[in-house]
Amino acid sequence: MNRVPSDGTPVQSQALRELVAALAQRAGMTAEKAALLAELLVLNDLRGVFSHGSRQIATYARDMRDGKLNPRPEVKVLRESAATMLLDGDAGLGYFPSWQAAHALVTKAKTIGVGVAVTRHHGHFGAAGLYTRVAAAAGLIGYDTSGHQLKLEAGKPLLAAAGGSPMSFAVPAGEEPPLVLDFGAIHDLYSADDEKLAWMMSNMPSTLFRSFGLGTICQSLGGFLAGVPLQEERAVKRYAGANQGALFVFIDPAQFIEPEAFKREIDEYHRVVATLKPFPNTGGRATLPGRLEWERERRWAEEGVPVGTRHREELSKVAAEFDVPLPW
Repeated sequence: MNRVPSDGTPVQSQALRELVAALAQRAGMTAEKAALLAELLVLNDLRGVFSHGSRQIATYARDMRDGKLNPRPEVKVLRESAATMLLDGDAGLGYFPSWQAAHALVTKAKTIGVGVAVTRHHGHFGAAGLYTRVAAAAGLIGYDTSGHQLKLEAGKPLLAAAGGSPMSFAVPAGEEPPLVLDFGAIHDLYSADDEKLAWMMSNMPSTLFRSFGLGTICQSLGGFLAGVPLQEERAVKRYAGANQGALFVFIDPAQFIEPEAFKREIDEYHRVVATLKPFPNTGGRATLPGRLEWERERRWAEEGVPVGTRHREELSKVAAEFDVPLPW
């Protein structure tokens, strides 16, 4: 879970964008794509999703420099219908086909009620909520997930079959923030050992099975459906890092209910939930998913992003590698 760092130093979002864009260009990316990548990563920082924010440029820049990903991909639409589309990411980062798909699906869903896209042959697509928020901003309901190349071997823990996929849902609102759920299917179990799994089986078996089940579905829809095979020897890719895919589904609520009435229900949902007793140790507020991130984005756009020590260290190290000046 992402938490606001207690040792955060405020850094203006524009300074972070410039740093990310400079690093991306030094790694070979075009100025246009570097600017988009910087915008998306810093959007995550502004919402407090630090795990998928500007610190990710360290991995991305090295992967492009080292030939694991194509720094200058040309996204191609391989197949398209009124409701669907299949995009090839040309072995680059997954942000570019995913961003293109999300905006194309807005038009499809507004036109016929639903739009579904699959992206393939690319690297990491970042935080899943980046794309569902495109849907919510357009008054649509959004869902997405991704999958990656599994490496399953006999004797590995069963949990390995769940992969490490994210998923996100977003629901539009009126005066209140959109409801946005953005999470990893097995987030707290990525490094679970036998002892932790045994404890969960004894104390929280439904949580363990549910996490495992969600992971397998995400892998099936975001990975296998996108052409990422179960066995890596069957994978066809030009760059080693192009091992992921994704699924996006946008739905127009107008097909089922008057849109403004739906938004009013979500607004009232927010307000009623705010009167409930909050979870323990959460700061004393009861909120729906997405509100805290929405509030941070607006506040930190003015105050600066609180960049923690480890975050600064990671950016400082990669900046030194690529000879890019730091904003602090």
